[in-house]
Amino acid sequence: MIFNPEKYNIADEPERPFIDPQEIIRILDRTRSDKVRIREIIAKSLAKNRLSLFETAALLNASDPQSIEEIKDGARRLKEEIYGNRIVLFAPLYVGNKCSNNCQYCGFRISNKSVQRSTLTREQLENEVKALEKDGQKRLILVFGEHPEYDPGFIAETVRTVYRIKTGKGEIRRVNINAAPLDIKGFRKVKEAGIGTYQIFQETYHPDAYRIYHPSGKKRNYDYRITALDRAQKAGLDDVGIGALFGLYNWKFEVMALVRHTNHLEACFNVGPHTISFPRLKEASSVLADKRYGVGDQDFARLVAILRLAVPYTGLILTARETAGIRSEVMKYGVSQIDGGTKIELGAYSGVPKKLQDLDKEQFRIHDERSLNEIIEELLSQDYLPSFCTACYRLKRTGEHFMEFSVPGFIKRYCTPNAMLTLAEYLEDYAPAATALKGWQIIECNMERLNGERNVNELRKRLDRIKKGERDIYY
Repeated sequence: MIFNPEKYNIADEPERPFIDPQEIIRILDRTRSDKVRIREIIAKSLAKNRLSLFETAALLNASDPQSIEEIKDGARRLKEEIYGNRIVLFAPLYVGNKCSNNCQYCGFRISNKSVQRSTLTREQLENEVKALEKDGQKRLILVFGEHPEYDPGFIAETVRTVYRIKTGKGEIRRVNINAAPLDIKGFRKVKEAGIGTYQIFQETYHPDAYRIYHPSGKKRNYDYRITALDRAQKAGLDDVGIGALFGLYNWKFEVMALVRHTNHLEACFNVGPHTISFPRLKEASSVLADKRYGVGDQDFARLVAILRLAVPYTGLILTARETAGIRSEVMKYGVSQIDGGTKIELGAYSGVPKKLQDLDKEQFRIHDERSLNEIIEELLSQDYLPSFCTACYRLKRTGEHFMEFSVPGFIKRYCTPNAMLTLAEYLEDYAPAATALKGWQIIECNMERLNGERNVNELRKRLDRIKKGERDIYY
């Protein structure tokens, strides 16, 4: 039975596979795309309506340069209207690289004998977190290999340990997770530790390609992985992140599938993913992948813009896999979160010598190795507002509650002031003098732009409290 993607809820049932690859391919093959249609679709998105699969396909099929530029411009305008000029910052922390899967594109795969397998000890974990806190980080994503050792109890205890560590005025206020799919009981246990987002990438949504890239290990089960976040929702974990690794299969198909996954979660649980990630396949130790599906820089910028238009209220995450130049360009088209000061080798934040960081020890190669402060400096120079905000998570504005705030646009009343408050903390506690001067100028400029969205006098009082030493103030 072929589902009608315009009425996707008919086929959507929790914990049942929902991707029909032939239907996606047919939509891509048969959807017309002309300038008038493209402009109509962009206008719908700018009215803050999520796009259907047919509309997303029309954007993907646009071929003339003018339409492609209009798509990117529409995404830029939509980002400004919904997210303002904020960019949320976080850091990945690799906890363990043991893995029982054999993913052909990943340096951690079990058949790669050159990888030195290890798991951070409690002392090493504490040292890593302290180093990150001394740098000014407030948000982490803990990354675990997919191995029986990293079970829900281990993940939960790791999260609790991270939250307990305080260094001076530093603390980690939000811990997200990138780990293996769990059963409902497992998701419940992890949720009880107070995590933020649980992130699971499907890697490629095409079932046949998926089986080729995953010849062995538990991850070979496509259906179990693609329904993982359904189980998370059933466990009460309503803050989830999806993603695809671009370069494994046709990039247009993967964009359609990400939108389809969003549709599925909204149909079954009344809330879509909190974030979508779209890393590109990069170098790693002994990677095996089909080069036909490599995504060039122009197509990469375009797919980010299309995702922004297709799912206006979903956060888009851009990682340090990309170069500084690409990140600067692509952020314009809808990115809301980036990592900064990223190191992906185990133990690297607390002092692993640079000469030891090579492809035999990494999952993949990163291309933006700048420090957190260097990235903040660039964001400020480009009139972005760096943010370490964690207020929505801590005030339970997640899942359906987040959508209640964000869809009408009310979230801007909270996000911009909270971004300024967290930036002020960074400027007072960690920034060099030149960065601090520039940062306070940006804060003042953003105060002038609030236009009645928030009581500016009250916000000034809160900023003064931060200057006097108070911390963790938020709306």
